[in-house]
Amino acid sequence: MKITRLYTGDDGQSHFEDIEIPLQDHGDIGQLSEIYGVKGVIFRENPGDYHYQWHNAPCRQYIVMLEGSLDVEIGDGSRRIFKPGEILLAEDTTGQGHFSRAVNRQPRKSLFIPLNPET
Repeated sequence: MKITRLYTGDDGQSHFEDIEIPLQDHGDIGQLSEIYGVKGVIFRENPGDYHYQWHNAPCRQYIVMLEGSLDVEIGDGSRRIFKPGEILLAEDTTGQGHFSRAVNRQPRKSLFIPLNPET
């Protein structure tokens, strides 16, 4: 399963990386990943005028887009739009951080899933 990782590089800047979550065949129930330890789940809604200037992820966390889209910009000007069904692994807890904004002034619903420190 492909997801996008947002992390801080040695240069102190945030970077995007496409990664693959390995899945194993489990027969009739489909393919499953290993179990990842998480702290819990945060349900989040953002209005269509959401515009959050430079910030870091508060912790390592998965962000799962449910409705609406998220535009993320990093220090070199690169931007990615995350749409419903896509997953972002936010790990840029240090450095310059990233910029987040709503897309097309549409509200967004998402799940934030903070990872345990040892995960």
